[in-house]
Amino acid sequence: MTVLTQAQIDQFQRDGYLVVEGGATAAQLSALNRQLGEWVEESRGHAANYGKTVDGKARFDLGPDHSPAKPRLRRINNPAEVSDIYRDAIFNAPMVDMVADLIGENVKFHNCKLNIKLPRSPQRVGYHQDHPYDPHTNDDVVVCLLMLTEMTRENGALMVVPGSHKERYSLYKDDVYTGEIAPEHHAEIERRMVPVTGRAGSVCLQHTWLVHGSGGNTTDIPRNLFIASFTAADAFPLTPPAVASAMCGTIVRGKATRFARLKETVLELPTPYKEDSFFGLQEKADRKRA
Repeated sequence: MTVLTQAQIDQFQRDGYLVVEGGATAAQLSALNRQLGEWVEESRGHAANYGKTVDGKARFDLGPDHSPAKPRLRRINNPAEVSDIYRDAIFNAPMVDMVADLIGENVKFHNCKLNIKLPRSPQRVGYHQDHPYDPHTNDDVVVCLLMLTEMTRENGALMVVPGSHKERYSLYKDDVYTGEIAPEHHAEIERRMVPVTGRAGSVCLQHTWLVHGSGGNTTDIPRNLFIASFTAADAFPLTPPAVASAMCGTIVRGKATRFARLKETVLELPTPYKEDSFFGLQEKADRKRA
């Protein structure tokens, strides 16, 4: 089923991202938010990261200033593994059909996460591209960022650099994997970046090479994103997934294939990190620079 217009497809190919309303149905959006609210309340009873994913890392990742009175749940790794509501969005939300319009009829799921910026959360995301975290044999990889709440510049909107999916940056600094583009490039990135905003239910379809990041939430309005990565069926991971999932490789549209399509290029591979999320990885790099 075709969802996107040719003009929207052309815009994605030109800019590396596209914002579309109706990424999930109204019923799905309501259920997704209700489940997230329950997880936030549950987090009040924990003082450290908790839950386990298939690679042994924590499923629920807490910010350094988390407390029962002021919860700072900032990441849930692969919520679709523990919630039928989120699993339904992986298979049945309209955003999945949009992905098929962009990369072809045969689509598989790679991984998903919830990135949460509760009111007044200082949590930032350093500038990076996703493909160096999760390199594949080709880059027909689309990351769907479903806005569970309204996303504004003030509450920590995604900041992107249009056209940067055609550029390549290292996530290493002095041969150390930091998961972030080196500071010497930040001024140019900030000169070119634009905010991605939208109403709850909108989805940002993002190319795997798009440069992006975000700042903290300075408002009393939460900024919550359900992020799901999908690949063409013939794109195969070159390294273990950065966010490991038992569902990785599940076909969500079309058919599977045993043939890998290889794009001729040179890829810098990531270094495995022990932190429960890339927030911890980037914070580690920040401490070393301080």
